[in-house]
Formats: sequence, structure tokens, C-alpha cells
Amino acid sequence: MTYFWRLFLSVLMAFFLSFSHLSAYSLPLAITPITASDFLKLGVIQMQRGDYQEAIEQFNQALQLQENLAVAYSDRCFAYLQLQDYHQAIADCTQALNFAPQNFDTYLLRGLAHYRKGDDLAAIADYNQAIALKPDDFRAYYNRGLAYTGQGNYLKAIANYNLALTQIPPTSNLFLADIYNDRGLAHLILQDSPAAMLDFDLAIRLKPQDYRAYFNRGCTSGQNGDDMAAIRDFSQAIRLNPSYAQAYVNRGMARYRLSSHQGAMSGNKLFHIYTDLKQASEYFGEQGEKVAYEKTLSLLNKLQQQLELAIEIA
Repeated sequence: MTYFWRLFLSVLMAFFLSFSHLSAYSLPLAITPITASDFLKLGVIQMQRGDYQEAIEQFNQALQLQENLAVAYSDRCFAYLQLQDYHQAIADCTQALNFAPQNFDTYLLRGLAHYRKGDDLAAIADYNQAIALKPDDFRAYYNRGLAYTGQGNYLKAIANYNLALTQIPPTSNLFLADIYNDRGLAHLILQDSPAAMLDFDLAIRLKPQDYRAYFNRGCTSGQNGDDMAAIRDFSQAIRLNPSYAQAYVNRGMARYRLSSHQGAMSGNKLFHIYTDLKQASEYFGEQGEKVAYEKTLSLLNKLQQQLELAIEIA
């Protein structure tokens, strides 16, 4: 036996004897059972870390110990929402409401699951229940506005966004920006350009890094015939989100309209338009937007002919 192994065994023996000696005079250890509440807390910690699958496992454990634990169902509903499993999210929120039928947040969650699944009517029904329970919370009005937008009922959407604005705390700037942005979209679709422009201006002032508000304001400027302003806003949207394919398309079309109105379509201007559309087609392809990709390619082919003609003339 080598010196190493002799040393190891002697240390091990000393540890064993020492441990045995101490345990003879120690009190017996009490084993505390893990409760449903413990698993619930572990699940919440996992959700905070972004590990929703592990969170679901913890909530499963909690429900095995206490099957009527409403909060475990509602928390698991939230986790399934993050994983885009809307069917299971709806099932869990429904079960949570069976045990706790007056829970505002659960109606809000189930409404969101219905909305993301594409069932706007079911979402609106849940938001109605949430508002009946808590009429001073802006979130249910805002979400109901989004669901009405999904239905194409823009007047009701605007009415709900207005209600949300009357209830939202004045310090919630980011939420305010989202509400103004979505209300602006509804105004834009209803062709109320002044109201839309005002809303997008407010959204940008409150949330200057939101590329969507710049894009939407660019669309409004384009609708008003101000292609220079549209190009500026589409360019800003691209700076904030370089892979925003639709912004490249819209900037390219605004450049095309502006050059046409100026009566001079040089090869250099055509090249910039072509570059925008080419960049858009590449991003549409990468993002799996097949219809948009094919439409952009069609525009590119038409523009390619004009570009070749301009080069020949030059």
C-alpha cells in the first residue's frame, strides 16, 4: 500500500471515529417535509430566471401535494404562456378559476392566452370579467382594446384605450407609450391622420427607443404625402431594429415616390431603392415570411429592369 492510500485511509478512519463520537452525544436531526408552498416558491424563482419548463415541473410537484392550489395553476398558466402553449395555459387558468373564481389576474392571464391564440371574443369575455372585479385597473381596458383591434372594431378599441389612459398611473411611461402607439394605429386605420400623428409623437416622446412608433409615424407621414418625413422615420426604425424588413420596404417605396414626384429617377436613386428592397427580401426570407418575401422579390425584379435601363442611358 502506497503512502498516499495509507494517508487517505487514516484520514477517513479519523473522520469516521470522530463523527461516531460526536453523534453519540448529538440530538437527533428533525427532517422537515417539503410543502406545496415550497415547490411554489421554487417555481416562481425559476420563472424569474426565465426557465419556464423547470418552473412548470415545480408547479407540478406543488399540485401533487395540494391539488386545489389555485395559485399554482395560475402561475403554471403564466409559464405556459411564455412557452406559447396557449391551449394548456387556458386549461390551467380555467382550473385556477374553479378554485378561486374572483381572481382578477387569472382572468387577465386567460384573456391574454385567448388573444394570442386568436380567439378575440373569448379574450374580450375574460377582460369583461376582470373589469367587473377591478374596474380601476388599466391593464384590462388596454388588453380589451387590443382584442377589439383584432376584431377590426377600431372605434371600440379607441374607447378602451381612452379608458386605460384614465386609469393608468402617471409614472408608467412605458405602458403609456404602448397605449398611445396602439391608439394611434387605430386612428391611422380609420384615416384620422392628425389624431394618429399626435399619438405617435407622444409615444416617441415617452419611449424614444421604440422602433414601432417611428415606423407607424412614418406610415402616417407617407399617407399624408410627406415622403421626406416618412423616410426619416423609417430610417430611425431601421437604426433601432436593423432587421425590420417592412421598414426597408416602406423606406424604399417612399424613396421611389419622392423621386417620381421630383421628376428625376437617376440610377443612384434607383440603386438606393433597390438596396432597400433587397435587404427587405433577405430579412423576410430569414424570418420565414414567405408571402412578403415573394412580393418583395416581384418588386425587385421590376426595379431591376428600370435600374438596368438607367445604367444603359447613363
